[in-house]
Amino acid sequence: MKFTVHNLNERLQLVIIGAVVGVGGGLASVALNRSLEWGAEFLHPYRHQWYSLFLPACGAALSIIFLLYLAKDIGGHGVPEVIYSVVRRGGLIRFRSSYSRLVSCCLTIASGGSAGPEGPVVISGGSVASNITSFFRLRDRQRIVLVGGGAAAAIASIFNAPVAGIAFSLEAIMGEWTPTNLITVGVASAIGTEVSRILQGNQIPFEGPPFVISDIDVVACLGLAVFTSFASVFFIRLLRYVREISGKAIPILWVRAACGGLLVGLIGLLFPSILGEGYGAVRTVIGGNFTEGLAIAGLIALAKIAATTLSIGTGGIGGIFAPCLVIGSFVGLFYQRLLVYLIPGLHWAGEPYFALIGMAGVISSVLQAPMTGIFLITEITGGYEVLVSVLLVSVISVTMSRVFEPYSVYHQELVAHGELLRPRTDRKVLSELTIMELLDHNYKEVPPEMTLGEFVEIVKQTSYHFFPVIDSGTERYLGLIHSDDIRSYLFDSNLYNSLLVEELMDPTVPTISLDDELPEVLDIFEYGHDSTLPVVHDGRFLGLISKATILDHYRKELIVEEEI
Repeated sequence: MKFTVHNLNERLQLVIIGAVVGVGGGLASVALNRSLEWGAEFLHPYRHQWYSLFLPACGAALSIIFLLYLAKDIGGHGVPEVIYSVVRRGGLIRFRSSYSRLVSCCLTIASGGSAGPEGPVVISGGSVASNITSFFRLRDRQRIVLVGGGAAAAIASIFNAPVAGIAFSLEAIMGEWTPTNLITVGVASAIGTEVSRILQGNQIPFEGPPFVISDIDVVACLGLAVFTSFASVFFIRLLRYVREISGKAIPILWVRAACGGLLVGLIGLLFPSILGEGYGAVRTVIGGNFTEGLAIAGLIALAKIAATTLSIGTGGIGGIFAPCLVIGSFVGLFYQRLLVYLIPGLHWAGEPYFALIGMAGVISSVLQAPMTGIFLITEITGGYEVLVSVLLVSVISVTMSRVFEPYSVYHQELVAHGELLRPRTDRKVLSELTIMELLDHNYKEVPPEMTLGEFVEIVKQTSYHFFPVIDSGTERYLGLIHSDDIRSYLFDSNLYNSLLVEELMDPTVPTISLDDELPEVLDIFEYGHDSTLPVVHDGRFLGLISKATILDHYRKELIVEEEI
């Protein structure tokens, strides 16, 4: 039995169902956290054995085997798939994605794969939201808003950071800060956070010592922004390179992931702190307890970048939030120790301060989402007193990284395939329309062997201006006649028996296929001089499409989008 809530005000519907979605997202995050804790405890005795270098390979292979062959789901670390569902599928996400990525992610991270739990839990929260909206038979636009709420609840509850969850959803997933989105996503994020706090306690994940900073430290942050931006660009490009090269070199997915995991295990022998999500290493740095030297701090940052690109780039399941936090903390630590080494006479702020700022810079740049970075770092560290520094580094780092990498790590694949459609842009509005719904049937089909005289009689009896020429035997489209183009022939009775329709038709008129995208169809209209074109698919004539009809439906669709 299906339930409907259409008797409620639409925005009230979204708020109420958003609260339900928040519970689902919160529970998904708690389940993943508990699973990761159990997995870490179970494998801890084996971490110090020689064969521990094979653990990441085994975990990566098992995660892919489970995902593809048991859960029958697709690969990927989660967030791009949620964005694709929002921009292309009306927020539809399969139910199996609500659990498949959680299990696969747990296998990857618990075995030592360098990844975070955030991407999989985002698609899990989005899947819960998508299927709840289908249960209540809501429209696509309502589903999209609630999928954003599910993603926000997942991020908020896994980090105990409700505002960061809202910022991430609106900035990275939905790309639109509207009142309806903000209210619904905010409710889901708050409820998800509260569910997590009830079940896991209200704790700040990376609480550090009080910060004592001066103006010179704030100024020095400008230099740190340069370091974090270049670290982010290097990370993004290396991840893309590993994904492309491994995909070509090793076509079998689970073998590819296992090879990446084996290399991660080798790196882990030298730098054990890069294994897994790496939150322990972040707590060590934020707590001011990292005792190794300047060079080791820099090497760990590079090792974490390498391990993460090998884990995720070869197909391992996991997110990039946690690796960004580790990379950023060690970049900040390296920068602080470099300042002390180069300018020892000044009294610099402590290592935790620069580590915290470095985390904000890296995560903002990699995600191309400065608001997410700002709110996330201040919430998960409780470092509200350094908000100005966090803001400066986040904004400057994002601005600099965009010069070299204009799109975030989440958006690159979508952009490459022309699938990144943002709300209220022309491509997004046109993507909501289909060629089939725009077909015009105001025409009369004529055979090629018809004489001009017979054609004139048809013209007299109809008000149509377009006449597609269809082969009588094969029913294939041959060409198009526009009555205005042959007007001089219509009034010459001497030609009525000597001219055939096939001599009057224009076979060079561009044709439109059902596979064509409407933006490309408009380009055809723009570069040609035709206002109406035939739609032909597999040789069969389906109807006509006009530029005026497209623009009329475009305006109507834009009005509908403004209503929510």
